[in-house]
Amino acid sequence: MCYAMSRSILVDVTTATTPRTPVRVPARRAALDWRLRFGALSLIWGFSFLLIKVGTHGYAPFQVTLGRLAFGTAVLAAAMLVKRERLPRGVRLWGHLTVAAFLLNALPFSLFAYSELTIPSTLAGICNATSPLWGMALSLVALSEDRPTRVRVAGLGIGFLGVLTVLGAWEGFSGLDARGTTMALLASLSYPVGWIYVRRTLAGSGYSHLSMTGAQLLLATVQLAVVTPLFTSFPTHFSVVPLLAIAALGALGTGLAVLLQYGLVAEVGPTTAQMVTYFIPVIATAAGVAILGETLRWSTPVGAVVVLAGAALTQVRRGGRA
Repeated sequence: MCYAMSRSILVDVTTATTPRTPVRVPARRAALDWRLRFGALSLIWGFSFLLIKVGTHGYAPFQVTLGRLAFGTAVLAAAMLVKRERLPRGVRLWGHLTVAAFLLNALPFSLFAYSELTIPSTLAGICNATSPLWGMALSLVALSEDRPTRVRVAGLGIGFLGVLTVLGAWEGFSGLDARGTTMALLASLSYPVGWIYVRRTLAGSGYSHLSMTGAQLLLATVQLAVVTPLFTSFPTHFSVVPLLAIAALGALGTGLAVLLQYGLVAEVGPTTAQMVTYFIPVIATAAGVAILGETLRWSTPVGAVVVLAGAALTQVRRGGRA
């Protein structure tokens, strides 16, 4: 979730149960295994924007999101059964999870689906990469312990300069669908808002990452199940290719990807695992151009590089560590 920053959202929630140092396994196997999973995760999330676009060719955006969440929840439910884990308990906890499900799943997933009705999947993927920039800006206000440095503030400025480059600001944003682009940027903003909420309300809950994420996706699925019939009609024809795209988006991009990321965080630590963020827009752009035939102006890849450079700088902590 994404993406981008959102996909590492629950790292803070699981600090009580997730080791802060990588798990020691045989060196040769570990080097091979985590790199393969890192590459798979990058590909899965990078192709997610293409799958969203294909899904909207046959189904309404809310239907795409509902299907995505349903398939993703099914994967996590299966994983919970295998590991014999139960859903968390407590009315207050479920209340916070309901808000987290809206901010981190239901809202951004729906916004991305609607945005791709009018903008290319390549642009949606690049907009997704702005999540760390929004997160940095919001953390300055909402997280008193997260004090800025000159490098991080410079990264924030550079990143948003990259956004203006991608959008072609010097040309007056000509040829740009303002509504779709705004939705994609709002989706990217929703992730850090949700992350800050989770950090303040759910960190140290004592439940496992799998249990918390399973409950969160279940709640998001319920939210979309309520909303979708109100705004869409039941499909009279089931398009096979878009349906397969939605199934892959949910099972792989939402379900399996969460499991892969949790394994990476446990094995190599959150800093290395979060580096996947910088590969997503590259893969999303390549997939959109090569498979969907989307056009690419010079400003798009150049601006994307600037966005990623700025995002990387916003993650640099005091002492030069990300």
